[in-house]
Amino acid sequence: MVLLAAAICTKSGKQLLSRQFVEMTRSRIEGLLSAFPKLMSSGKQHTFIETESVRYVYQPLDKLYIVLITTKASNILEDLETLRMFARVVPEYCKILEEAEIIETSFDLIAAFDEIVALGYRENVNLAQIRTFTDMDSHEEKVFKAVREEQEREAKLEMKKKARELTQLRREAEKLGKTSSRMEFSGGISGGGGLKTMIMEPEEPVKVKTAQIRPSTMIGGGKAMKLGAKGGLKDVDSFVDKLRTEGEDVSTATLQQRGTSNAPAASSTPINATGINARIEEKLKVKCNRDGGLQSMEVIGMLTLRINEEKYTDCVISMSDEGIPSITYTPHPNIDKTLYNANGVLQHKQSGRTFPSRTDIGVLRWRYVPDDPALVPLSVTVWPQMDAGGGVTVTADYILQSMNLELMDVVIVIPLPAAGNADKPTIIQGNDVEITRKMIKWNIPIINSSESSGSMEFHIAHGDEDSFFPVEVHFTCTMSYCGVSVKDARTKQGESIELSTQTSFYTDSFTYEN
Repeated sequence: MVLLAAAICTKSGKQLLSRQFVEMTRSRIEGLLSAFPKLMSSGKQHTFIETESVRYVYQPLDKLYIVLITTKASNILEDLETLRMFARVVPEYCKILEEAEIIETSFDLIAAFDEIVALGYRENVNLAQIRTFTDMDSHEEKVFKAVREEQEREAKLEMKKKARELTQLRREAEKLGKTSSRMEFSGGISGGGGLKTMIMEPEEPVKVKTAQIRPSTMIGGGKAMKLGAKGGLKDVDSFVDKLRTEGEDVSTATLQQRGTSNAPAASSTPINATGINARIEEKLKVKCNRDGGLQSMEVIGMLTLRINEEKYTDCVISMSDEGIPSITYTPHPNIDKTLYNANGVLQHKQSGRTFPSRTDIGVLRWRYVPDDPALVPLSVTVWPQMDAGGGVTVTADYILQSMNLELMDVVIVIPLPAAGNADKPTIIQGNDVEITRKMIKWNIPIINSSESSGSMEFHIAHGDEDSFFPVEVHFTCTMSYCGVSVKDARTKQGESIELSTQTSFYTDSFTYEN
């Protein structure tokens, strides 16, 4: 067969999309397509029309036609098989077979058409291969989007943190019987900018320690970051530095506070430019079945220290936890393990050696693997219910099971059925619900003991119960799930060291599967 062109047009003859597979002038293809509606006659069952020079092979798609233009010598059976492949591809990229949707996805459709036919001849590909070829998976694009999303997320967390600090300062001033004479807000969220506050008081001002931002080192090279690989933070910094050299405005403050590329950091005390900064970071991995049964759960934690002054490199760190026996703690090989196991104290095991200064050092790791579903911080239920007309009503709810935690920026992602001819989902109940072509994102700003549950409901005109799984859950928290904390920091001579701590607990992967 020799396929000249493939096109999509309305039943009135309006041309929406056309892809030529051999050399043809624009006037030639427009003339052939404009003649197509005039050649159709009602009452006939065939799906092809022959003229003196070409053959039209077509198939109706709701209010549209998919039309193939071939030579008269082409094999009609092959033409019909190719037409069926085109007709299967179009609904894969267009959720609704309407004019606006065809125009919106026109480039995706053209790319898919090119995978079916090359230089006028049919390629031996199936629908799954076409989808794989046209996805054009880009690692660099994923890295770029991950950095952008992380910047936006951290900017929101910074705004909330500053707002809490302002509220705390105001309360302290009221307790002391002092009033603020001036409060000035400046800055913004875009690009990682923060919220600045200046409080003028007639007597002793409340002292607030602020972070000293150290610019990231400019790193060259062309290697992209590998998500999840060791040294991921350095790769992110390298990637952001490249963005900076290209003129992009990238905040160093948000990157300085981040533990990993996916871990939003939240401070429990202001970050010091002196003394010692301690960062506690915990990642949650959970896999449950759709009925709520726990398949696997793991919490991995790490304590990272940053010693800002050379005189404190011989520090002794006292730790505290809730005494959960099934948590496994692993100190760094240079830490005195006997002393830690006996007293919960971290110090260098060799008396003549000290910790490095002005760099992040991991000193303690822990791992917790519970098997009780009641220990999952947040329980999510998604219940699809089929109706007589083939539609599905989906009810989703959540319940906070760890009442001591306050979860922030919670997102529950529910996939939608594969693209078809049905309308978009209709939200029956629920707020802050984002609908995309492939999923529904239910955003909950905060879940805590006072707002521990909620529900959402939507209806979609097609699908089956398995189409709405797996469900993904994302959140961040400024508290340790395992109850790990730093009590104090001292020198070996007993001198107290100024200490600031930041704690973050977030989801690495949290899914409900079939």
